[in-house]
Amino acid sequence: MRLGIFAKTFPGTDPAIVLAAVKQAGYETTQFNLACAGLPSMPDAVSADAIASIRAAAQSSGVSLAALSGTYNMAHPDRAVRDDGLRRLGVVITTAASLGIPLVTLCTGSRNIADQWAYHPENATPSAWCDMAAEMGKALALAEDAGVDLGIEPEQANIVTSASDATRLIADMRSKRLKIVLDPANLFEYATPDEARAIVAAAIDEAAGHIAMAHAKDRHGDGRFATAGQGIVDFPDFVARLKAVGFDGALVTHGLSADEAPDVAAFLRGLL
Repeated sequence: MRLGIFAKTFPGTDPAIVLAAVKQAGYETTQFNLACAGLPSMPDAVSADAIASIRAAAQSSGVSLAALSGTYNMAHPDRAVRDDGLRRLGVVITTAASLGIPLVTLCTGSRNIADQWAYHPENATPSAWCDMAAEMGKALALAEDAGVDLGIEPEQANIVTSASDATRLIADMRSKRLKIVLDPANLFEYATPDEARAIVAAAIDEAAGHIAMAHAKDRHGDGRFATAGQGIVDFPDFVARLKAVGFDGALVTHGLSADEAPDVAAFLRGLL
């Protein structure tokens, strides 16, 4: 496994400065966001100069680009909003292909019109699933043309809430380009340590063979998110189970400050 971190953990809009900080903190790969190049995360266009600067920064820092963020609300109730998001996703996918980034990460969305990461009671309805699945089909057509994989992450407040939801969607889409990004802290909300360990273990078994990236975020038993190693997620067990199912991709941490990054790198590297 390669140890990584969200590039947005570090301030700045110059890719060279951001990726140098990633390396200095102890990470070898990153999930990149175009905001780290002075662009919107989901831009209308990405210039050749911007692509060249990101490529040069990765080469000079020695930090590989494991994924590129392409999140928009794939279940927004307004089709015009979804259409605009898909158009911007096309720009992100083309950018990823130009940079040799193998994975674009997605958000399966929410009926919440204010926040794609926020719960809405209609998220579990068949209509929400159908809207998201239709959007995913269009996104996969773009990804297949570009030769890039798409990664969906089970999130409690989104349409895809579990590993079983994710494998159901993969089966429905019938595309080898659709993968899973597995974050243990997003698989439950309230749990005891034993309950959390069992939930995460079952998710890894369910998702085995489909995991393109693992995330390393933690959660307290009362539902609050935490920096990796500070909550109830059993990270030694999590990493061991990922290894057992043959996962050898990037383990990417997020939800932490730049100041915390070196200590988290040391903690996670000790498990790898």
